[in-house]
Amino acid sequence: MAAATSFHTSSKSYNLEAFFRMKRGRLTVTIDSQVVQMQQRTKKQKMDKPSSVMGQFQMQYGMLDWGNLPHHVVLHIFQYLPLVDRARASSVCRRWNEVFHIPELWRKFEFELNQPATSYLKSTHPDLIQQIIKKHANHLQYVSFKVDSCTESAEAACDILSQLVNCSIKTLGLISTAKPSFMNVSKSHFVSALTVVFINSKSLSSIKIDDTPVDDPSLKVLVANNSDTLKLLKMSSCPHVSPAGILCVADQCHGLRELALNYHLLSDELLLALSTEKHVRLEHLRIDVVSENPGQTQFHTIKKQSWDALIKHSPKVNIVMYFFLYEEEFDAFFREETPVTHLYFGRAVSKAMLGRIGMNCPRLVELVVCANGLQPLDDELIRIADRCKNLTAIGLGECEVTCSAFVEFVKMCGRRLTQLSIMEEVLIPDNKYNLEQIHYEVSKHLGRVWFPDMMPTW
Repeated sequence: MAAATSFHTSSKSYNLEAFFRMKRGRLTVTIDSQVVQMQQRTKKQKMDKPSSVMGQFQMQYGMLDWGNLPHHVVLHIFQYLPLVDRARASSVCRRWNEVFHIPELWRKFEFELNQPATSYLKSTHPDLIQQIIKKHANHLQYVSFKVDSCTESAEAACDILSQLVNCSIKTLGLISTAKPSFMNVSKSHFVSALTVVFINSKSLSSIKIDDTPVDDPSLKVLVANNSDTLKLLKMSSCPHVSPAGILCVADQCHGLRELALNYHLLSDELLLALSTEKHVRLEHLRIDVVSENPGQTQFHTIKKQSWDALIKHSPKVNIVMYFFLYEEEFDAFFREETPVTHLYFGRAVSKAMLGRIGMNCPRLVELVVCANGLQPLDDELIRIADRCKNLTAIGLGECEVTCSAFVEFVKMCGRRLTQLSIMEEVLIPDNKYNLEQIHYEVSKHLGRVWFPDMMPTW
């Protein structure tokens, strides 16, 4: 009985092994008649009609051989591979290596420069960087540099930039993933490297150089060589640029559609330059209002006439303002009508300031307040709901609002409030609503289920 069981098991294993060999297309000869018949049926089905995409591919190109795939097929596959895997695949055969160097694969590239001693992030291998500079510099079009907080990484990025003398870059981004390490590079080294790209590209359309030592002379070089193509310029926290430097860009680059800068660079002259007939309609203006010396910074005021000129020229422009100020530093803002659409307050903001927003920001679309204090914002929210008819999103952090006032605010805004992020601690129960009842009332006016956000307990 034991012998019979053993024979049955080995026969079953043999058939299973034969079956898997057949699935791999390697079955040739077998003494098992059932397996032979199965193999013949499979071959007949393949000859009669392709039963899959791979079968159709074989009918068109012959027997499948990965080494003989058409260039356009390999190229399509390579475009989905990370760079490391693409480089490994290029060593498989000569054809794949040829595809690896096709210019289309090198139009977009991100240099990642990190110091292994201080960063866990991956870094582009130095040998690959040299290969790119040697063989593909003239193919690069969409280039970005990601650097960690080490000055050495930022200097390495500058070294690469200075070698791109035959480039035709269209978009350039310099990104600090932690501290702004480009600010630690010598100004002359940075400007010299950046100028190489500005001079040689001739067709730059998008530049993101936040937190860098770019200066007025280098912006003049940018304008002299790329004024017809520049559409986007982001340069927040660039202390060496003056209002005159950014005004030069606005005066000459009439195709500029998006601009990001610090408030100290904003001027009436700049807004008027962006509003001339020669200039295209501005789509996005981001302004960072940051206190360099807390309690000692005096902020200038932009005239209402300048804002009006911009809105008349570009009626659909999004004006985004990020505030990182202390309460006593807000005096210069929103005393007259201001066409801001998105407001973000990263520090405490006073009740009086929020009251002025309700009175003088009729285009407001989104409002985020991280902190306010212990005074309820009932009247201020009601005024904002009444005057800001375009408001669709609001977020409140460390603030206080009575439940009744909050329900009234939501009722006035109605279903146009697509985003409503309110911490549960913000809502103060009163004699009309408690925290359980407010969920139902707010959901009713929004037309969807809503709950307040809760602080994580970890």
